[in-house]
Amino acid sequence: MASARKLTSSYTVNEQAITNHCPILSSLYFIGGRWKINILWNLNNGINRFGLMKATITGISEKMLTTQLRELEADGFINREVFAEVPLRVEYTLTTLGQSLMPILSDLYRWGQDHEFPKKFANKILEDIK
Repeated sequence: MASARKLTSSYTVNEQAITNHCPILSSLYFIGGRWKINILWNLNNGINRFGLMKATITGISEKMLTTQLRELEADGFINREVFAEVPLRVEYTLTTLGQSLMPILSDLYRWGQDHEFPKKFANKILEDIK
């Protein structure tokens, strides 16, 4: 059984100090990680069903997609609507909070394209493999 990190550990204290005083890091705490921005971006582009997201987001497992969707819902970024049909249908949509992120993500997308970060990222991965 894994033990929880101590509340008095230097890591916990530093994490709390940084996220409590820096709006950027606080924001990234909620949307950071490997998958959340990708999920939000796909929802903005009309991909709103679990199966579509799973097929569109390369490399994500069903368990991880479920976990990330639950976290985004709990944090108020997305809504989950269940339709009582056979088979059961579940759709996800962005909340007002989630929609408010889209201009920022669009700017980041354009910035990454302008600086060729996708190409640089691929080159870095190839270098790291060697």
